[in-house]
Amino acid sequence: MQKRHLGRSDLMVSQICLGTMTFGEQNSEEEAHAQMDLAAEREVNFLDMAELYPTPPKAETQGRTERFVGTWMKARANRDRTIVASKVVGRTANDWFRGGRPSKLVRADILDAVDKSLDRLQTDYIDLYQIHWPDRETLFGSNPMRVTAFAEPLADETPIGETLAVFGELVKAGKIRHFGLSNESSWGVMRYVAEADEGVGPRAISLQNSYSLANRAYEVNLAETCHREGLGLLAYSPLAQGYLSGKYDHGALPAGSRKALFNRLQRYEKPGAAEVFAAYNAMARDFGLTPATFGHAFVNSRPFVTANIIGATTIAQLDEALSSVDVGWTKEMQDAVDGLHQRVGNPCF
Repeated sequence: MQKRHLGRSDLMVSQICLGTMTFGEQNSEEEAHAQMDLAAEREVNFLDMAELYPTPPKAETQGRTERFVGTWMKARANRDRTIVASKVVGRTANDWFRGGRPSKLVRADILDAVDKSLDRLQTDYIDLYQIHWPDRETLFGSNPMRVTAFAEPLADETPIGETLAVFGELVKAGKIRHFGLSNESSWGVMRYVAEADEGVGPRAISLQNSYSLANRAYEVNLAETCHREGLGLLAYSPLAQGYLSGKYDHGALPAGSRKALFNRLQRYEKPGAAEVFAAYNAMARDFGLTPATFGHAFVNSRPFVTANIIGATTIAQLDEALSSVDVGWTKEMQDAVDGLHQRVGNPCF
């Protein structure tokens, strides 16, 4: 398992990061510990979570994921060998994060979030603390049929400088080591960079955005922005929430799947998307690989991806995802992928 510098930091993270958002909903504590054990055996040292998790978000389950990770690290006595990434929610009307009021990226809410996460994780510090989504209106979390990130500024948006200054306090206090962004645009990244360069707070070392065969929008502007400014990409949803595993091909609905359980995959159900998934999945089989292995191997192969955030509900799924690092991505594969991409674009950005 390769290890890579995360942005300009001293963190050396595995090229596979274990995503944990199923822990506490689809996976029990015992199952979560088994997944983390297998990942650790395969030299994964990087875990990603959020105060929001597990998904789908609910007041009665919120925070369970971090608790399961905390009990695992305590039982295995491996905190010093584990790179922990978590996130504070962005603007949300859900009032159960902050004890009965909506949450924003303001000082009181960020401090409340990090202290609760530290308690659940049973640790004194978080290696990478990220903003889950912005305080302003963006594509993330909005109408899944939107086709543009453009939106008029909100009257009460929290200024980026004000938010970033709080992360500076957290670094100085030793509660977090590094700061990262998620679900951000090029404009947002550059505003955070500009504020940091003015001395307002820490420079972001990473950006966690969706990236897959069905969503290569990151390549258009963000790849250059992050490369030049020293942010590593943490690619989430590499299998488009399961659509690039082939399990939903031709209208299939497997029992126990996320779609069957929660029906919350609308981001990946836009017009024409089903045909695109079927085409990529058929391509994978033509190359003698399962669709899931092919989809992960593509993400692993991209030079601007620092870590591929995989997710699984079964040990078999996890083993398949971990084994994708052994696939030699070829020019023939890339040419085939690029040829289809030129015809179908990004149906699920």
